[in-house]
Amino acid sequence: MKTITDSLITEHTLMRRLFDEIGRLLPGVQTVAEVRLLSRLVEGVLSHHADVEQNLAFAALDHALAEKGELQRLYQDHQEIDSHLRNAALATDFAEAVRLLKTGLKASREHFHREEQTVFPLFEKLFPPAAMEALGAG
Repeated sequence: MKTITDSLITEHTLMRRLFDEIGRLLPGVQTVAEVRLLSRLVEGVLSHHADVEQNLAFAALDHALAEKGELQRLYQDHQEIDSHLRNAALATDFAEAVRLLKTGLKASREHFHREEQTVFPLFEKLFPPAAMEALGAG
C-alpha cells in the first residue's frame, strides 16, 4: 500500500509534467483567454492536491509536533500560489496573465521541492509505516 508521502510525490511528479507541457505551449499562446484557461486548469489540479496536503498531511504533522505554526511557510506557499493563479485567471492584460501564470508555476515547483526535502522526511521520522499507509489511503 502507498504511504501519504508516496502519493504526494506521485502527484508532484504528474504536476511537474503538466507544468512542463504548459511551458512548451505558452510560446504559442496568443490570447489572454488562452492563458486564463491554462491558469484555471492548473488552479483546479492544485486545489485538490492542496486540500489533501492541508487536511491530511499537514494536519497530522501539526498535531504530531504539537506546535501550531510549525508549518506556516507551507500554508503561506499555498496561499501565494492560489493568488498568482487566481489573478492570472482574472487578468485582462496578456503579458500580466502570462507573468502571473509563470510565477504560479515556479512557486509550485519550489513548494514541491521544499516539501520533498523537509516535510516528507519529517513524516518518515515521526510516523510508523502503518500510520503513513493509513494517511495514504485517506
